[in-house]
Amino acid sequence: MDNKTRIGNLPEEKYLVVFGIRKPTFELMQTELETAYRETRKKGGRERKLSVLDMLVITLGYYHDYRTMENIAFDYGVHKQRICEAIAFTEKVLIKSGAFSLPSKRKLCGNNAEIPAVIIDATECETERPKKTREKLFGQEKTSYN
Repeated sequence: MDNKTRIGNLPEEKYLVVFGIRKPTFELMQTELETAYRETRKKGGRERKLSVLDMLVITLGYYHDYRTMENIAFDYGVHKQRICEAIAFTEKVLIKSGAFSLPSKRKLCGNNAEIPAVIIDATECETERPKKTREKLFGQEKTSYN
């Protein structure tokens, strides 16, 4: 089943759980993306492999679920680069629209500004580090001094 059918059958209260945003916000984002996509299509070029709806779902899944681009690419049957391009396109269009921006830092830090909540992402990520050997540290092998 494609995304259009699945999302069309999705009840309104599930949007917040699945995508992290409400249905009116989702629809507004989709409208902004479709308008921008039509503008880019006027210039010519090939059709994108991913639809506008797919690009929006990919971007929201990437940010809401912390999925890797390779994982998403496997689900959609495309290369990781297509996922990266879809997320970049979506971000660029939504930031440019201005409808989805947070207030500026000055407004947030003003005298009469109330911050209703503070969210901190403290997700642990395992980092692979190369082993520190004498050769890598000093650029030479250990020599014996007899």
